[in-house]
Amino acid sequence: MSDFAVLVVDDEELYAHALGRELDRAGVRCDLAPTGSAALSLAEARPYDLILLDHRLPDDDGLRLIPLLLSRQPGAELVMMTAYDTVPNAVQAIRLGAEDYIVKETSLAPLLERVAEVRRRAAARRAAGGAPERGGLVGAAPPMVRLWDQLRALARSPATTVLIAGETGAGKEVAARTLHELTGGRPAGFVAVDCLALPEPLTESLLFGHERGAFTGAAETRLGACEQAAGGTLFLDEIGDLGEAVQGKLLRLLESRAFRRLGAARETPLTARIIAATNRDLAALARQGRFRRDLYERLSVFPLQIPPLRDRREDIPLLAEHFRALYAERLAKPIAPLDPAVVERLAAYAFPGNVRELRNVIERAVIVAEGEVIELKHLPARVLGEGAPPAPRPELAPGDTLGTLEQRMIRQALSKAHNVKAAAARMLGISRYQLLRRLEKYAIRPEGDED
Repeated sequence: MSDFAVLVVDDEELYAHALGRELDRAGVRCDLAPTGSAALSLAEARPYDLILLDHRLPDDDGLRLIPLLLSRQPGAELVMMTAYDTVPNAVQAIRLGAEDYIVKETSLAPLLERVAEVRRRAAARRAAGGAPERGGLVGAAPPMVRLWDQLRALARSPATTVLIAGETGAGKEVAARTLHELTGGRPAGFVAVDCLALPEPLTESLLFGHERGAFTGAAETRLGACEQAAGGTLFLDEIGDLGEAVQGKLLRLLESRAFRRLGAARETPLTARIIAATNRDLAALARQGRFRRDLYERLSVFPLQIPPLRDRREDIPLLAEHFRALYAERLAKPIAPLDPAVVERLAAYAFPGNVRELRNVIERAVIVAEGEVIELKHLPARVLGEGAPPAPRPELAPGDTLGTLEQRMIRQALSKAHNVKAAAARMLGISRYQLLRRLEKYAIRPEGDED
């Protein structure tokens, strides 16, 4: 028996057992669930690669179960099965996270072909080191439905440049990795570059590579990020913080679809899709002359906006359940589904750190929970309070200078934002980039050091 596992959720006993027998003959581990509640229990207990979900169940609606099952099985694909070929239901199922929608037939052949296809993909993922997390893209709120529609459309155009905008922690890199996976990319073919952390003198070498002897210290030829991502995705995070000289080189890369290693005689074609991300308003920066307008136009061929968590609060329960299942499995702790009181408190909190903060809250709760239940006492004090912290109001003290006042404001903002730098920057009315520069200037190192 292989390690590929399928969960069949169907109350038609003859059909489900016939499908189970065929899967067993093919060497596939198969569990049968006749109800939605049984499916959720099985999804809590063991991992699956594929979930075959019937639309109509005696105790639930299959459409409602899609996000609940996926939150418990973040690495699984889900295919909806139905006896009725209804287009609106098919569209809704796919928007909620299903990979496909199959009409039941007398012959099991089409369904078995789909299982074999998913099995091949799962084997390829395991050989390549596993699949990426769905993470912040769990959700069924209208902004997320639109985002998934856009990602699926972009997956059919692998050369199109994409600009992802959104607050820190909202899930920009998760969206980029999801698009990479939807396009058929291998996990190793996704190369991420943090533009904020690029040292100015080495930027060109790190992006484009260099030949041996191209400059002092270049003892060997090295591939840059553009070549490492060949055939895949080059993800440029915090693109708004690139220096002007590098902006010009990036513009040429996008226009010519080619680059040259330092010291090389010939150019190399760019075969990777470029996805840029920013938490800043690039259009406003371009209008102010602080970011090249021509580069902005080239990057924003297809702009995506990742909604902050506060604009999709209805997704907080789904995300919380997703992270609970994820960390319960990782930490090998039998943590039960979240209590309604805990979910209610989470949904009332502002989450200035977005999905990343929610993920950290749930991970901490799983760690500190003494038994199998996460209770209110396991949530951080800030979540149990009345929402987002107010902006700090500094007062002048004897001997204060502009510098000491600024340092005190920064420390107060970081403290109230629980060291989430993006949230602290918003309190202070400055960009994250400006805050980072001041942290460096005053040698302030926040505890925990979260972004």
